[in-house]
Amino acid sequence: MKRSYLDYAMSVIIGRALPDIRDGLKPSHRRVLYGMRQMGLASNRAYRKCAKIVGEVMGNYHPHGDSAIYDTLVRMAQDFNLRYPLTDGQGNFGSVDGDPPAAMRYTEARLKALAESLMVDLDKDTVDFVPNYDETTDEPTVLPAPFPNLLVNGSSGIAVGMATNIPPHNLGEVIDCVVWAIEHPEASADQKLSAMWRILPGPDFPTGGVVIGRAGIAQAYRTGRGSVIVRARTEIETSKKGDRTSIVVTEIPYQVNKARLIEKIAELVREKTILNNLYKHTALQSSFGIIMLAIVGGRPRVLSLVEMIDHFVDFRRDVVRRRTEFELRKAEARAHILEGLKIALDHLDQVIALIRASRNPAEAREGLVATFGLSAIQAQAILDMQLQRLTGLERQKIEDELAEVLKTIERLKAILASDRLLMDIVVQELRDVRESFADARRTDITDESGEFRIEDLIADEDMAITVTHTGYVKRTAVTSYRNQQRGGKGRIGMRFREEDFVDHLFIASTHAYLMVFSDRGRAYWLKVHAIPDVGPDGKGKAIANLVSMTEGEKIASLLAVKAWEEDKFVFMGTRKGIVKKTPLSAFQNPRAGGIIAMGVEDDDAVIVVQMTDGTGEILVGTHDGMAIRFPETDVRPMGRTAYGVRGISLREGDSVVAMISIHTTSRNGRVAGVAYVRGEDELMLITQLGKVLRMPTSGIRAIGRATQGVRLIEIESEDRVVSVARLAEREDETPNGE
Repeated sequence: MKRSYLDYAMSVIIGRALPDIRDGLKPSHRRVLYGMRQMGLASNRAYRKCAKIVGEVMGNYHPHGDSAIYDTLVRMAQDFNLRYPLTDGQGNFGSVDGDPPAAMRYTEARLKALAESLMVDLDKDTVDFVPNYDETTDEPTVLPAPFPNLLVNGSSGIAVGMATNIPPHNLGEVIDCVVWAIEHPEASADQKLSAMWRILPGPDFPTGGVVIGRAGIAQAYRTGRGSVIVRARTEIETSKKGDRTSIVVTEIPYQVNKARLIEKIAELVREKTILNNLYKHTALQSSFGIIMLAIVGGRPRVLSLVEMIDHFVDFRRDVVRRRTEFELRKAEARAHILEGLKIALDHLDQVIALIRASRNPAEAREGLVATFGLSAIQAQAILDMQLQRLTGLERQKIEDELAEVLKTIERLKAILASDRLLMDIVVQELRDVRESFADARRTDITDESGEFRIEDLIADEDMAITVTHTGYVKRTAVTSYRNQQRGGKGRIGMRFREEDFVDHLFIASTHAYLMVFSDRGRAYWLKVHAIPDVGPDGKGKAIANLVSMTEGEKIASLLAVKAWEEDKFVFMGTRKGIVKKTPLSAFQNPRAGGIIAMGVEDDDAVIVVQMTDGTGEILVGTHDGMAIRFPETDVRPMGRTAYGVRGISLREGDSVVAMISIHTTSRNGRVAGVAYVRGEDELMLITQLGKVLRMPTSGIRAIGRATQGVRLIEIESEDRVVSVARLAEREDETPNGE
């Protein structure tokens, strides 16, 4: 049983499921192509019924079921399966939707020109032939293949205990790789891989798409195994009226069934799922596992890219050498005959007399051999010579042909004596194939990672983040609050216990990082989408459960950060007027327990933190309405643990409330918050009792700095405004990048 199983396993591995490294074909594919060639189904000839082709192949070369042979023929004609189809089908050959082909009695086929090139010089002893299964004819063990078909069209198959899955590549790029390898024989394996990867950046699928990331490609090319992520090519289109947005898919990943894909998308669309969720939950993004396993010297091997190309180069060297030796033998045989004919023409009268005196051809042949020192082949050629060759013009043709054949012999011998000349021929034939069949790359390759972060699956929208005095935080979509005009009553924005009230209102995108700065000068890192969304009147969640603040710490300020830009700064201010500027990049690696953002005295506290570009002006406002304005460049950048410098000298009983220009009179009451706005912005206000108002700033007219101002929100006598935030248009939506 062990012997029988091993015999079966090797039969499947060698004779059925795995491709040969040399021509990139499995036996079934090779036999179909060779059978079509023997039937004369060239690319410039008429189509023939597939049933006829299948019968011919099954009867002469492949003793298996007709459906298996027909499936092989069909796959080689499908331009969504093979990057460069090898058979030219006429009729219904299936579709990318998974539709089956029509029955073989209806369809027709012939060879593609590229397939013909795979078999060029097949009759010049370039490859070995073996008897077919019933020994009635011969078949090639491999096709001459002037280009690396295994890399170009790829291959997939499952054998016993092993499998192969080689992706297709761009023919032009693959040939350029082979040419580079031939022209740089002294290069090391690492040098070859580096150069080849520059020339051949990755797979090129017939259905296009986008390969996400290069790490998987590099691993596959280096080790023979890897995985790449292939994503559909999509575009976002907006209707002319601007009221409808569509996701348009123009290319899908390789070997994905479009019909089943559409069914899945329809299901997700009903659930209002966004684009990244389509990538995550459908085959619009798929993994392609690469296993570069092929038959090498009769044994299965996993090969690197360099090894695959080196083996192909060795194969082509052998093919061209064998063809050259064959042509040399033919040329020498022809020269031998021509030399005999020339001797006969030089002694024409004697030859004619000898032949006329002979009783039969055998006697004449023996007489020619004995008299003129000819070989039996030369003597037979003289006997077979037509009388017209005796004319003067024909005699000259023989002499000219002999001279030409002798030159050919000299050239062929020179090729066989020089590996450089032989490889020059290999390179030229590769370039001929490239010129005839290469096309543009269809699959793009990007450097981004194919792994989704949670942010990729969450809509990018502005959130109103509210924080209470006792440390409860929540987020609510800004769109939950409708616009009201100045003086509106607002709506309930938060419910909480009687002893609690709102301290902060903050606007940030769901994709932003939220830096939480405590009054003790520590910074904590939080993602906006991780803050619970409990609806406009929900309570929220204790911030202590989201960040690890120490006991007694309170939130001083919140800062939204989308990227840790080198030219940005964090500007901090304390209640006692100390200011400090630190590069934003210093905060990009916070720890779970927080990091020091600013050194703070025991009787002081951080009250405000802002992001700046380091070149503006700072306005520090106090509780009593005093302000100072100074260039930000007056404050040098400091490390996170520094204490800062004095920004404003305070009168007794006064304290800093904001770093922005503030002007009040005794009629206004105490300042609750400030925000810099433009006419097209919106404001959100929140009161101590959790009432929220969203309003456009265009409804507030510009007035003098010492005036009382106008009412923005109508509130109860026991309530008061505690925070204000600017809801600006997104920077990427403003004109001219302002």
